[in-house]
Amino acid sequence: MSFAQKILNWYHIHHRDLPWRQTREPYKVWLSEIILQQTRVAQGMPYYLRFVEAFPTVYDLAKAPEEQVLKLWQGLGYYSRARNLHQSAKMVVKDFNGEFPKTYKGLKLLKGVGDYTASAIASFCFDEPEPVVDGNVYRVLSRYFGVDMAINSTQGIKYFKELAREVMDEEHIRDYNQGVMEFGAIQCTPKKPYCTSCPLQESCMALKENKVDVLPVKQNKTKVRDRHFNYLVLLDGKENTILEQRIGKGIWQNLYQFPLIESKKKLLAEELNQIIKEKELIPEQESLSLYNNEPIVHKLSHQHLYTHFWIIKTSCILKEGIAWKEIGNFPVPVLIADFIETFKI
Repeated sequence: MSFAQKILNWYHIHHRDLPWRQTREPYKVWLSEIILQQTRVAQGMPYYLRFVEAFPTVYDLAKAPEEQVLKLWQGLGYYSRARNLHQSAKMVVKDFNGEFPKTYKGLKLLKGVGDYTASAIASFCFDEPEPVVDGNVYRVLSRYFGVDMAINSTQGIKYFKELAREVMDEEHIRDYNQGVMEFGAIQCTPKKPYCTSCPLQESCMALKENKVDVLPVKQNKTKVRDRHFNYLVLLDGKENTILEQRIGKGIWQNLYQFPLIESKKKLLAEELNQIIKEKELIPEQESLSLYNNEPIVHKLSHQHLYTHFWIIKTSCILKEGIAWKEIGNFPVPVLIADFIETFKI
């Protein structure tokens, strides 16, 4: 029995009943794939359901304000994906009359849709024989065939795509592609895979050569950068505060935040006060206090943020202030959302 046939047999017995597998509608499949990139099903499911409820069709998503899209995405991270999602919906409506392209090549024209997502949509919705290669597939193929080539190298990416094409089942491409991903997600897991009950164990090279724990191989990651964030949480006598929108191409583009002072190290109150006075950031400051003595460490892929929230009360009514009870309506990074939820005026 071939590798593909074993995967198909396993999938027919063990697959999870997920809503995006009950449809061939490209919009919903695309939505699920974008949400589930680097996100577990358990975490992504509520987001998928909320998006489908808020935007039942691609037309609904295309005409939605960006802030609403970002707010629904809040907590998933990688906010550029939400912005690309929104832009792609507009492209489908404007350039394709609301119909998703039906080929791998056509789907890759959409913003934020790369090789994996285009392959997934093309095979799941239109039965195009394109192999999918995500983290789960890399792991399964690397272990089964004993490939120690780095999966995030240029050579490795090309090699595994070709290998995936060689072993796929073209006639049952929809089930095969979903099957091999599902197999990696719940059978051939990153840690403590279920090798003793695996239908591939007799011919798995990693198991035979005792390399299950070392495959797949990844190149060294980019050096992590440490940053120190000081958020100024202003409060006036009417319980108004200030939120600013992040601009530029950095992290959290177009999300909202409290006024921010970034420093090279942890700041003392006296040091922060001096910066505030020099920049004339706050009128008629009454008091300044540190909300969290220990920094809240927020880890992103290439940077770690050491964050402090400073509570600043002012006797001046903030002209552009937002009522504290309304700030939950704005899309904000998850670390700020957590602070808003726990802080009591």
